[in-house]
Amino acid sequence: MIALVTGGSGYFGSLLVHRLVADGHTVRVLDLNDVDDRPDGVELVQGDIRDAAVVARAVAGVDVVFNNVAQVPLAKDLELLRTVNVDGTVLLLAECRRAGVSKVVHTSSSAVFGVPRSNPVLPSTVPSPIEAYGHAKLAAEWACLDAVREGLDVTIVRPRTILGHGRLGIFGILFEWVADGADIFVLGDGSNRYQFVHADDLAEVCVLAGATAGPAVFNAGTDRFGTMRESLESLCTHAGTGSKVRSLPAGPAALGMKAAAGLHLAPFAPYHWLMYSKSLWFDIQHVRDALGWQPKFSNDEMLADSYDWFLANRAGTADAGRSHHRTIAKQGALKLLKTATRILPG
Repeated sequence: MIALVTGGSGYFGSLLVHRLVADGHTVRVLDLNDVDDRPDGVELVQGDIRDAAVVARAVAGVDVVFNNVAQVPLAKDLELLRTVNVDGTVLLLAECRRAGVSKVVHTSSSAVFGVPRSNPVLPSTVPSPIEAYGHAKLAAEWACLDAVREGLDVTIVRPRTILGHGRLGIFGILFEWVADGADIFVLGDGSNRYQFVHADDLAEVCVLAGATAGPAVFNAGTDRFGTMRESLESLCTHAGTGSKVRSLPAGPAALGMKAAAGLHLAPFAPYHWLMYSKSLWFDIQHVRDALGWQPKFSNDEMLADSYDWFLANRAGTADAGRSHHRTIAKQGALKLLKTATRILPG
């Protein structure tokens, strides 16, 4: 199989590239950036997914396309959210049809569901995003459904929040605080149930979907998870640094996060203050039934795995040439809060 991974220099795209290479496939990457861990023999088509000539070159001769190009919420650029996540997807799908690509696996997001009216989220749950990123990802899904109606075989995979070795971004701040013994926070009492998915488990879903004929939509998350407080307390126990989980009033804290983001004082995006205190989890039985998939990591296990990788690689986590999720988000004013948690009594 010849596979194209768009966004193959990003966090999950890069991991998927390594997985496909290990499985013996010929792999090509389409990305604006190159990275020093691109495996030998993996071709790079360096360019913009919004450039038709670049995309046509990238999809030529390809059997399966794994579409992972996306502007993430931390980018905070509404135009890029639309033109990359939506227009880029539309262009990619059109070029895939022209090139005769057999299968497209499009990575979407659980952000398309916003705050669900009820949990678990089922395959029949109607998406209802509440912020710009979620709206853009849903519009990209609509483009995929349009492509299916025009004869292209497209499967949509919606992951819950991704963790795993190498995952940084705003999680890099969490791991740094815990490693340094600073206390961390939940909004409210932290009793909201929150599901993650390990990048390795997500890669397995994508690879299986790429090998399965016929369009589908899969919601992917772990089957072993609890509340936000339980997950973070498990991380603190694993780290053993004295870091504890504290509560902040949900309403005022969310307003503070929004204000800090608006003043460029903290690396928050709307999804963070809207969802951090809310419950969201997927029913994954449909993925088990269709693909024979079983997640290997629980919430606790993937947080520990992510944290341990951070500790082992902390010195190199500020590489400015990598994507948002492969570097630690800039803390800004959060540094003051971190210092305060190590001074104030619990």
